[in-house]
Amino acid sequence: MGKLFGTDGIRGVANEYPMTSEMALRIGMATAHLFKRRGHHPRIIIGKDTRVSGYMLEHALVAGICSMGVDAYMVGPMPTPGVAFLTSNMRADAGIVISASHNPFQDNGIKLFSGDGYKLPDEKELEIEEMVLANNMNALYSSPQNLGKAYNLEGARGRYIVFLKNSFPKEYTLEGTSVVLDASNGATHRIAPKPFFEIGAEVHTLFAEPDGENINEGCGSQHPEILAEEVVTRGADVGFAFDGDGDRVIAVDEKGGILTGDRIIAICAEMMKKEGTLTNNLVIDTVMSNIGFGLALKKLGIEKATAPVGDRYVLEMMKEKGASIGGEDSGHVIFLNHHTTGDGMLSALQILAAMKRAKKPLSELGKIMTVFPQRLINVDVPSKPELSQIPELVDVIEEVEKKLGDKGRVLVRYSGTQNMCRVMVEGPTDEETERYCNQIVDVVKKKLV
Repeated sequence: MGKLFGTDGIRGVANEYPMTSEMALRIGMATAHLFKRRGHHPRIIIGKDTRVSGYMLEHALVAGICSMGVDAYMVGPMPTPGVAFLTSNMRADAGIVISASHNPFQDNGIKLFSGDGYKLPDEKELEIEEMVLANNMNALYSSPQNLGKAYNLEGARGRYIVFLKNSFPKEYTLEGTSVVLDASNGATHRIAPKPFFEIGAEVHTLFAEPDGENINEGCGSQHPEILAEEVVTRGADVGFAFDGDGDRVIAVDEKGGILTGDRIIAICAEMMKKEGTLTNNLVIDTVMSNIGFGLALKKLGIEKATAPVGDRYVLEMMKEKGASIGGEDSGHVIFLNHHTTGDGMLSALQILAAMKRAKKPLSELGKIMTVFPQRLINVDVPSKPELSQIPELVDVIEEVEKKLGDKGRVLVRYSGTQNMCRVMVEGPTDEETERYCNQIVDVVKKKLV
């Protein structure tokens, strides 16, 4: 049994270690014990996405929590940022999300939030991990008189919808705006249409009929092509695709053009600079951001700092350097003046606010940044040896970097949540980018697969 926590909680195939009901029971016990130390009767909020395995893991977590004398409040299908908001809003001691985000339905995961709505820091995760792997918490069970209770929390969705609506500037309305939403058959399926509709938009929703197995399947932020077609067919003003747990968004303009996180951040950063809310004139991105993103910010006179991949690392750097916006090209965008974590629906509302403020369609706003050709290939690997210790891989990366010079870049890294090596190349043309990426992938397959 190795390390449990990756870059975004614990994740794996449902009903296989570590995503078994037994492990969920232990995680519930350890989390409850950790927050019980605060000397009062704690409460933990639990939300999930729409995977069929969520029921099994939810009830196991609740059993573990209640066995330690802590109350569990279940909110049902709820986006990850919704659980973060509710945890803080209800003054709960912790929040737990059962979700594997954008992964296929066979996977599931567990993410933890502190009472302040921020993801649990590394040291707290380590404490929980040590307790879970030691498997010696039985002696800590509460007495029959002090067992916790489980509740279904009524009105949770309504609270979160009001929060989302309040993030949209009150001086604007969405009347006359046509919006298409792709809920990815995930946690946003009941919530997403409401804030847009209540602010006045005409809303059309796709992929909002989850069956436990169709989450992220050919839809959502990973597959926005159908959304793009629908936006053009309907003559809509904009489209937004969320991932399975609702913390990411990919935007589609009125012409069917797809805007990923980098352009979304650039558009919103420019708006915030004009409004005076871009603290320290700074944006935080990651090593996966497109070269064009840095050039766009430079043109706008905005500074940036770069964090490792993972929204938790973006958030850490935002707090450390005092930035109010940051995120990843994958569509995680954090607006720290509104929320403690990435929120796809909140980000979508900020894009609409930028459109209203500028009185321009999204296709015009998207011209803020020229996207360099990029090729990303994911290679499934059985294990993750240190990449710098594979001479052939080091040599081919150096060779490609030398050929690209300052007209492109190479990034080869392991996924933090899956057994996968990601090879990303940016270059001056599609043809060169494709060729160089495949050249590196060939070596990865030869040496790692």
